[in-house]
Amino acid sequence: MYLTIQAIVLRVTDYNDRDALLTVLTRNHGKLTIKARGLRRKNSPLIAPCQLLAFGEFTLFEYRGMYTVNEAHTIELFQNLRRDLTKLSLGTYFAQVAEVISQEDLPNPELQALLLNSLYALSALNLPESQIKAAFELRAACLAGYTPDLFGCHSCGAEFPDRFDLSAGQLECSRCGGMGGGIRMPVNPGIIQAMQYICGCDPKKLFQFSLGTENLEKLANLSEGYLATQLERGFSTLDFYKSLLI
Repeated sequence: MYLTIQAIVLRVTDYNDRDALLTVLTRNHGKLTIKARGLRRKNSPLIAPCQLLAFGEFTLFEYRGMYTVNEAHTIELFQNLRRDLTKLSLGTYFAQVAEVISQEDLPNPELQALLLNSLYALSALNLPESQIKAAFELRAACLAGYTPDLFGCHSCGAEFPDRFDLSAGQLECSRCGGMGGGIRMPVNPGIIQAMQYICGCDPKKLFQFSLGTENLEKLANLSEGYLATQLERGFSTLDFYKSLLI
């Protein structure tokens, strides 16, 4: 049985001296694990389309419950991203997040589109990395089922509260916020409006918002904290990316 897919490579794992296993994200089949025979050979024709963060078209055949690459062609390699270590590491973090929140054989076209658009933004758009990172993280949280409540204080309904509860995913005023545990981060009207935009905008316009440098850094820290809190885990790729910024 043959299957043709368009997929982005999320992870490459050595299988033996010649072969590798790819974790890929597809539009119609969700996350798949596929075997790439001969990928580790020096002159393998699969090297380009099967490298990390490559987007390509793959023809697979199934044998004993395992998909194996029969043929692969590159669609996009995001070459500009690969020339910059910090951008490449940030893109790798995006891929790790996508791997965590995607599921085997469950279609998720929105997640694939988010990842592709974010890698394109890193590679081709003249935008701050913190803006792309914040937009990806907050939108990814929404796609994972953790859309925050961003319309007023959850207690008194004030339009622009002054902090955000990372655990509850809701805004609150310091004067009427809950007494429970958890981390609350300060927000202001500009940050709130940016969060509302990211969560509700047309996916193709995800990065078309603007914030001052200080607010943008606060938004990036908030979105990072929110995603990690909701997923209850950290990311080694994010740690590496942040180490490059020191």
